[in-house]
Amino acid sequence: MAMETLRNQANDFFKKGKYQEAMEYYTKAIDAEPLTQQTAICFGNRSFAACKLEQYGQALQDADKAIELNPSYIKAYYRRAAAYMALNKYKSALDDFKRVATLQEQSESKDKFIYAKIKECEKLIHRQAFERAISVEAKKEKPLAFTIDCDSIAVEKTYKNARLKDDKHVTKEFVEQLHEDFKNSQILHRRYVFEILCQAYKFFSNQPSLVDINIAKDQKFTVVGDIHGQFFDLLEIFKQNGWPSSENPYLFNGDIVDRGSFSIECILLLLSLKLLYPEHLFISRGNHETHTMNQMYGFEGECKHKYSSQVYEFFTQVFQVLPLAHCLIGLNELGLQASKVLVMHGGLFSQNNVKLEDIRKIDRNRQPPSEGLMCEILWSDPMPHDGRVVSKRGIAIAFGPDVTKEFCENNKLDYIIRSHEVKYEGYEIAHDRKCITVFSAPNYCDTMGNYGAIVRLKGPDLTPAFTQFTAVSHPDMKPMAYANHLLNLL
Repeated sequence: MAMETLRNQANDFFKKGKYQEAMEYYTKAIDAEPLTQQTAICFGNRSFAACKLEQYGQALQDADKAIELNPSYIKAYYRRAAAYMALNKYKSALDDFKRVATLQEQSESKDKFIYAKIKECEKLIHRQAFERAISVEAKKEKPLAFTIDCDSIAVEKTYKNARLKDDKHVTKEFVEQLHEDFKNSQILHRRYVFEILCQAYKFFSNQPSLVDINIAKDQKFTVVGDIHGQFFDLLEIFKQNGWPSSENPYLFNGDIVDRGSFSIECILLLLSLKLLYPEHLFISRGNHETHTMNQMYGFEGECKHKYSSQVYEFFTQVFQVLPLAHCLIGLNELGLQASKVLVMHGGLFSQNNVKLEDIRKIDRNRQPPSEGLMCEILWSDPMPHDGRVVSKRGIAIAFGPDVTKEFCENNKLDYIIRSHEVKYEGYEIAHDRKCITVFSAPNYCDTMGNYGAIVRLKGPDLTPAFTQFTAVSHPDMKPMAYANHLLNLL
């Protein structure tokens, strides 16, 4: 089949939001004919599809190849800049934007926003340098949970929404009112936001990086994957599977915020439920509970729009003390271990012989480094073939069935559960049933058309069962509404 025909089919898949299929057909188009300047378009388009799938390392490779084949191909520089931005490599992105500006002067192609993109990128570089400069001093300061005087914040008499009992305590009635307020586009008073964040920080900071959870015989337990600010889909999970309670425990496996434009509502509701049911609702940190992601993909902007910079700073501190993983232990009728499952957001490690105790000892109260155990547990992905390779995301690794098998054997695990990746069915069982992915944001970003799913387990054997669901309607607020201005220009 001719390259042009295959490329057109790929373009059709792309327009429908079927980015994986689009990538496959761009690959077929690339392989159909010898490499030419026309092939550069396929590499450029495949780079764009890879960005949509958050495979930023792959996107960089494809953009590089497109530029090699056609150094004047402006869109390839845009694709590469978008991937660099996603990886927080702003200086490299700036170089590409400047190259676009130069090429535009030599062609008829004009992007009237190119200088706005350059200016915005320069601002991010300056901000990044400033934040590095003050980070050392910031570590010396006490956390906001120990310095903010919540009692000094007055609640106006005109405020009619949810209130903590005695202005301090989360109750079931408060949670019920809070979720009704959020459904009706109301916000929680900042007095109560600060109180919830204070209590959440103090609770999580006393937990290890790996938390053990015992699941008794016949007790059910639910694991939820990424929800990414899709508040109304979160409510649909509770509608179908029941609200969290002592009889209906949950684990939310990271990426609560960003991209979706109701992230504040998601995280405040879950933190409130955590305070109400501290031993029956659990939250893991995801790669989007980090500052570099939040400043690009919307959570920082949403905090500042709905509250203030200080509220965002407080959330950042709470995110830094969220546990990195949870070990689910199924107990038999004698209270003895019958099964064991590790749940983390991303995946496994570039090192051999990593033990659960190594995870438990990770110093997590910081922004994640670009390599090592903390980075990989938040960012890694499984792949179908054996071994380890650099991830298509451009950070951490992809790991094969042999790596999963060895890790499970070394740690006496039945299998692992992770999230982090969109799956059309909402879940995927891989690596000889030793690696389960669950993703709980249906029709991700209002474009992907995927199901959401949750994993339901039952003691003592913790055999997984899956519930799928589709997206529900939400108020007219597009995803990424609060994302960095530069992303909206790309």
